[in-house]
Amino acid sequence: MEAYPRPSGTVKFAIAMKNLEAKFRLADLARAESRATAIGYARRAILNQRDRFFRVAYGKLKLREENGGAALIFYRRNESGSLTLSEYQIASIADPATTRHILAGALGTLATVEKVRTLLIRDNLRLHLDRVASLGEFGEIEAVIADNDDPERSRPAVDETLAALGIVPADLIDVSYFELLWRR
Repeated sequence: MEAYPRPSGTVKFAIAMKNLEAKFRLADLARAESRATAIGYARRAILNQRDRFFRVAYGKLKLREENGGAALIFYRRNESGSLTLSEYQIASIADPATTRHILAGALGTLATVEKVRTLLIRDNLRLHLDRVASLGEFGEIEAVIADNDDPERSRPAVDETLAALGIVPADLIDVSYFELLWRR
């Protein structure tokens, strides 16, 4: 007899996805939004996010609480020139407080990052304009890569956005917000 009942059949807990992404410092979020709107981006949401990062052997694991909802996100990044290819999985979380408590006890919490994110969208591109507590203002662009699609096909659109925002390769940041917090 099993100690607990197991579900029959296959259960899908998360969806695996890929992004081609770039993160960068910004001096003026309003100017960045104006420039992005001029090349076809549309504002979709303003999100109040709290990301708690947990200790894992490989990649990064965070619990994101956002505007009343929550998701567990596991990701790992691979360098792709001046941009980063990120593979990630997301699972919706119904009880973030209990999940946070379990993960903190089992894995240990590395950091908590709080931010207000303005989300803009154009085609398969997501532009995040972030005001990060204790760090400042940043931008992040993510080109959502379809299954079996070559990430390089999205590079021209990412490069166009970076140019419109006045971002040069030296402005790019290759670490997460929690790693920037650690460096302070």
